[in-house]
Amino acid sequence: MRDHSPNQGPEGPAPTVWTGRATNRLQWLPAVAGVACMALGITLAVESPWTSGIAPLLMAVIGCVAAGVLVLFGTLAFVHVAVRVDDLAMEVRCGHIGVPRRRIPLSHVVGADFAPSVTPRQWGGWGYRWRPEKGTAVIVRRGEGLVLRLGDGRTFTVTVDDAESGVQIIRALLLRRPAPPAPTTPTGPAV
Repeated sequence: MRDHSPNQGPEGPAPTVWTGRATNRLQWLPAVAGVACMALGITLAVESPWTSGIAPLLMAVIGCVAAGVLVLFGTLAFVHVAVRVDDLAMEVRCGHIGVPRRRIPLSHVVGADFAPSVTPRQWGGWGYRWRPEKGTAVIVRRGEGLVLRLGDGRTFTVTVDDAESGVQIIRALLLRRPAPPAPTTPTGPAV
């Protein structure tokens, strides 16, 4: 995690950038189960002792391989999360290939809060979650999290190490944002 303060350079102040990560090593267990399921499907296809026909064999092989692939890639996507905050947006990337990814422009953010204890139980499990009464979240482990309050009334929560520093950076960036223009009022005599 890096917290870069603005430094004066020849081109002016350097942009503020904060990065954070969170990892859940327990997610490797379901990934191993996914690999085992795929291996079972491949073993069934190669060493098929089935005499009851090709249709049941194909269903078993395809079922094992498909379930294994879904479990493997579904869990590997949420083994870790990387969060990056700069002057323009907060970007969240999941897993080893960065998918799913979410980019939230700071122009859509009205506030940021530190959550000292976020649990998968609060959100209905690990992964990319949505609950109508809570908003959207990326939960890779239990622990501290960063909660963005968005302009449309929704929230976005992400579990990340050193979330409190991220919240401070986002609040500082929101304070530096120019104020929206004041609404114009008609001038002249009242009718």
